[in-house]
Amino acid sequence: MKLEDEIKTTKFQGEIHKAHLNILVSAAWLRTRIIVSLKPFGLTSEQYNVLRILRGQSNSGIRVKDITHRMLERNSNTTRIIDRLGAKGLVQRLESNRDRRERTIVLTDEGFAMLGEIDKYWEKHSPHQSVLVDAEAKLLNELLDKMRV
Repeated sequence: MKLEDEIKTTKFQGEIHKAHLNILVSAAWLRTRIIVSLKPFGLTSEQYNVLRILRGQSNSGIRVKDITHRMLERNSNTTRIIDRLGAKGLVQRLESNRDRRERTIVLTDEGFAMLGEIDKYWEKHSPHQSVLVDAEAKLLNELLDKMRV
C-alpha cells in the first residue's frame, strides 16, 4: 500500500520527509506482524529479542547491561523483561565469575525449546515475508545504513 493511502495525505515537506514517514509507518507495520506472530507463544517482541540475544551467546550467558546495549528497543526495562522470562522458566540468573554483585543471564532448556518452536512456526508463518527480492533488500539495507550515518 502506498504511504499516501496509508496515512491519507499527499502533503510532505519533501522526499526525505516522506521517506522518514514511510520508515516509521513500515516499522509499525512490521512490529505489528511480529507481535501477532508471537502472541500464541505468550511473548512480547522485547522478550523475544532478549531470548534471541541469549541464544546467540550459546551457554556462556551475558550480563544484563550487555543485553540492554544489544536490544532493538533500548528504552525497554531489561531487568523487568528478564524477571518475566525467569518466571516463565525461559531464562536463569547465575552468579558472575568476575563480580559477585553481577548476574549472568542464560537460556534454560525451556528457553531453547521455545525458540525452536518459534523457528518452526516462522518457517511457515514468518512475519518477515516480503515481496522484495534479495537485491532490493540489500539496497534497502544499504540506504538505511547510509541514512543513520
